[in-house]
Amino acid sequence: MSSDLQRSPRFETPPTRRDVLGLASIWSACVALGVAILGALRLPMPSVFPESNSRVKLGPLGQFVGVPVTAVPEHRLWVFADQAGLYAISAVCTHLGCIVARSEEGFHCPCHGSRFDAQGNVIGGPAPKPLAYLQLTVSPDGQLVVDKETEVSAETRLQV
Repeated sequence: MSSDLQRSPRFETPPTRRDVLGLASIWSACVALGVAILGALRLPMPSVFPESNSRVKLGPLGQFVGVPVTAVPEHRLWVFADQAGLYAISAVCTHLGCIVARSEEGFHCPCHGSRFDAQGNVIGGPAPKPLAYLQLTVSPDGQLVVDKETEVSAETRLQV
């Protein structure tokens, strides 16, 4: 009977502080390893998927003809009309990609202070190059189409 008493949980030595800290460090290492493995498995998957098509229909051509300036905020650009035709200027600042706003003198970046004249040329601030002019075309159904990834020269116009 005395041997039964000695096997009783009452007579076992309690875990020491060193045992508890050792187990905690092992569990912490396992959790950190698991998180690192999950992160490594996620690396091949892109977080941002590129647009499938850079060409976007903006609306009927008649909506833009004769209107000096049309803002298209959902596509981050402006469409301008002059005597030579239509042209589009990107609203994405060439410094860090902020969205520029229109002002009396042209355009300005509210985030970092870049300033552009009415033709999109840099007149102040950290922007390294002028705003991009984007290619405009007309689709077969009469819609104005902009290619947001095809830059053209500042003199290029869509004749209507």
